[in-house]
Amino acid sequence: MTVKIRKVFLNFEKEEKWLNEMAAKGMHFIGYTFCTYYFEKGEPGEYNYRIQLLDQAPDHSEVQEYLEFMKDSGVECVATYVRWAYFRKKSEEGTFEIYSDIESKIKHFKKIAWLMGSLALLNVFIALLNTMLSTISTYNLYFSFISWLTVLILLPITFGYIRRIKQLRREQEF
Repeated sequence: MTVKIRKVFLNFEKEEKWLNEMAAKGMHFIGYTFCTYYFEKGEPGEYNYRIQLLDQAPDHSEVQEYLEFMKDSGVECVATYVRWAYFRKKSEEGTFEIYSDIESKIKHFKKIAWLMGSLALLNVFIALLNTMLSTISTYNLYFSFISWLTVLILLPITFGYIRRIKQLRREQEF
C-alpha cells in the first residue's frame, strides 16, 4: 500500500533526516513530486537515505553515468526532482555517505547556496519590475509581494549554507 505525505522542506539535511526517521518506522520512500512524498510499508530501518543536488538535470549523460556508478556501488536512486536525487542503500550493507570528505561537502553546499542565492536574486529583479509596473495593474503589485516574500524565504537559507561552508572550512583547518 502506498502512503502519500505532503510536506515542504527548505533544507535538504532536515529532509534527509526526516526520510531516515520514516525509514526507521518502516516507511520506505519510493517517490517524490512537488511537496509530495510516497512511501511503502516495510521492514523498519531497512534503508538509509541520502539526498544530493546534481550538477545537471537527471537526463544528462554525465548524470546518467554517475547514477549508473551509484547503482553499481549498491546505491539505488529512488527518485529525482529537477536536479535533486534521492538515494537509498540497505542498512545491512553499512554506513552510507555520499560525501566522504569535508571538501566534497563544501562543494555540495556551495552548489546549493549558489542555486538558492541565484533564485533570490532573480526574485529581487522580478519584484522590482512588478513594483514599477504596478501602476499599470494591481496584479503586478501582488506578484511583487510574492517575489519579495520568496526573497525573504530564500536569503536565510542561502546564508545558512554559507555559514555551514565557513563552519566546514574551520573544521578542515584543524
